[in-house]
Amino acid sequence: MKILVTGGAGFIGSHLTERLLADGHEVTVLDLMTTGRAENLAPVADHPALSVIKGSVTNSSTVDRCVSSVDAVYHLAAAVGLFTILDKTLLSLRTNIRGTENVVDAAYRYGTRLLVASTSEVYGKNTKVGLTEDDDRIIGSPLVSRWSYAEAKAVDETLTHIYARELGLRAVIVRLFNTVGPRQSGRYGMVVPRFVGQALAGEPLTVYGTGQQIRCFCHVADVVPALIALLEDDTATAQVFNVGSSEQVTISDLAKRIIATTGSRSEITYVPYGEAYGEGYEDMLRRVPDCSRAEQQIGFRPRRTLDDIIASVVEDVTAQPLGA
Repeated sequence: MKILVTGGAGFIGSHLTERLLADGHEVTVLDLMTTGRAENLAPVADHPALSVIKGSVTNSSTVDRCVSSVDAVYHLAAAVGLFTILDKTLLSLRTNIRGTENVVDAAYRYGTRLLVASTSEVYGKNTKVGLTEDDDRIIGSPLVSRWSYAEAKAVDETLTHIYARELGLRAVIVRLFNTVGPRQSGRYGMVVPRFVGQALAGEPLTVYGTGQQIRCFCHVADVVPALIALLEDDTATAQVFNVGSSEQVTISDLAKRIIATTGSRSEITYVPYGEAYGEGYEDMLRRVPDCSRAEQQIGFRPRRTLDDIIASVVEDVTAQPLGA
């Protein structure tokens, strides 16, 4: 097929692009190259079936031109990372809402199959162990910018779902839970590469809050095949699927495991939320997915453990040139 990957130079997008090319597809990447990087596509930069367009999903004419010539779209482009959301809240909202509206509308007009990447952030402060796709959202005040990303992605989901249910758009929504692996940058708040970079540099690992927050991390190599399988499955249309791991770890224990894996002498420093993010910041104690729906639909089950994830990120960060 001819496939468009928005955000295809990003962390997840570049791994997806590489896999699609290996499977014999023609791939067009649309990326503004802000959090995405050309270096992420270096392994396939000279591939004859790859085209890269520098542009934004907020530009409707650019999106229209790209979508008009493909059979399927993976919409991964978004303003991502906690630091980005807090520092550039308005720009993030526009990117995540307008961008998705442009992509969804173009996919509908051209009859193009679509996968929209959403996020576990939509669950907000719901701390249930084993969050299912139908569980309630518990979101803080709309005046707290921390929740603007969750609100924007929820709007994206609603828009996609309505287009699919009412207009027949062949679309599926995937809620990703902390996807991690090589090429992910810690510059935008992603905790695993940030901790690994600090440990390898012998710097203190900065844990925000108490460190007792519980998270689950899934390797990008387990996520990408799930994205492909869900887009290709006609019976998945108009549904939403959690994709992630259920292996739980506190952020403090994550820091300790990374120090042990790297052999670092780094210590752990605890930084209050107010000092790290400003007054009024809110977080959630626990976020653990139930991915039974994806398992029943496509046989999804992560094969890589948290130790595998940490090892792969350590190897990736170690291989990067100084200053990268």
